[in-house]
Amino acid sequence: MKNRFTLAALLLCSTIANATIKLPAVIGDNMVVQQNADVRLWGNAAANGEVKISTSWGATASVKADKEGKFLTTVKTQAGSYDEQSITITDKDGSVTLNNILVGEVWFAGGQSNMEMPLKGFGGCIVKDGVDEAIQAEQYPAIRFFTVPKLHSFEDVTDCNSAWKTTKNFSDVMEFSATAWYFARNLQPALDVPVGIVVCAYGGSRVESWMPESLLKNYADIDYSKEGVERYQPDWERPLVAYKGMFHVAHQFTYRGIIYYQGCSNVGRHETYAERLADMVKQWRGEMGLGEIPFYYVEIAPYAYDGDNAEGISGALLREAQYKAQDLIPNSGMISTNNAVLPFEVVNIHPQLKQPVGARLSYLALNKTYGYKYLCCQGPIFSGQWEVKDGEAWIKMGNITHGICRNYDIQGFEVAGEDKVFYAADKVWVHWQTDEVVVSSEKVSKPVAVRYCFKNFQIGTLIGGNDLPCVPFRTDNW
Repeated sequence: MKNRFTLAALLLCSTIANATIKLPAVIGDNMVVQQNADVRLWGNAAANGEVKISTSWGATASVKADKEGKFLTTVKTQAGSYDEQSITITDKDGSVTLNNILVGEVWFAGGQSNMEMPLKGFGGCIVKDGVDEAIQAEQYPAIRFFTVPKLHSFEDVTDCNSAWKTTKNFSDVMEFSATAWYFARNLQPALDVPVGIVVCAYGGSRVESWMPESLLKNYADIDYSKEGVERYQPDWERPLVAYKGMFHVAHQFTYRGIIYYQGCSNVGRHETYAERLADMVKQWRGEMGLGEIPFYYVEIAPYAYDGDNAEGISGALLREAQYKAQDLIPNSGMISTNNAVLPFEVVNIHPQLKQPVGARLSYLALNKTYGYKYLCCQGPIFSGQWEVKDGEAWIKMGNITHGICRNYDIQGFEVAGEDKVFYAADKVWVHWQTDEVVVSSEKVSKPVAVRYCFKNFQIGTLIGGNDLPCVPFRTDNW
């Protein structure tokens, strides 16, 4: 028995020693691959040798590795199903088989801490019902997660120490991005196919953190040299280094689309944000090589920026820039989180209500990407049109296919006269025949401007279908 064991061990070591196939962590057991697509597979094999791919669903591919052993090819996938699949990759020295693979829908989840925030929460910041959600997650075996570890780097990093995780282990699920989890948890039963999420998020990162030198060189206010980058404080706001250390780990994987939650660290730099976000998306899409895949993102939540100043507007200005970015980014959409915070979270940058955030992102995907057009996916918006009648501001609203779903106790509006001093509206009502919101204040006889939740922290109550909030806005440009 001892001799047989020793021989078996030696044979195993010999097989490992001779095997030259090495795959990045994102291509592994338990992964979800995009359905009905040419899915990319890449890695290292014997230099200048042929690499053959075979799959349990019958698709095959062959490619020659280059002189360094690198290879990249595609394999066609079938329609999504819950049947476990396998992929075998072979070169002259041996083969590697990947097991428990599902075919379905795959999304890339990027951003900063509110995307990173796991179901277990952060220290001092809970995710409402997050632990209970993780406990019950085993009932969703067709949802899989891959999380790119947080890393700053000045060199391109193309692999990491991570793996695809299933919902079998409660401790694994506790580490899943809460926002991305709730997104996937809605998509999976609605589409009735497996869903895979690749999370690539770094708390505190600026939009510039996710850009290469080729973009950063166009921004006069950014020093992207190594010495310059190291001077940025706090260090999580440094440009370039999240892009280098994390994005390239998984950007070649094949995705249906991108969800994104970021912006807090760009507050105070709203003048450049919309254009830079559009630049980042164009760069990401170009490197992913999948065309103009959907890009759905989250408006930053109410928070007392400017040194715990709830009345300031620097956060509102960044939200305004985020809203405008939709016009610059093809095939994009933004969801508002104005009512997805609790009143006592005025100085909590990580609101606990992640379920509505993920759900609202899923509504965008279901409506705009998957064709469920009857599903309300965005809240009311200011149409850009308004007029004054008898001391009242009549504001024309848009995006109200499902109507304005609240016509009493509407909070969040302010009115200003020629002195440019804003007063809280004391009367707000909805003229449902024309979809106008009528706003007035006894302190303003002739309104010249109206604002809705245009503050760092102000929760409004005007909603549309699916409890989707009115996007904060202003009629002035002061």
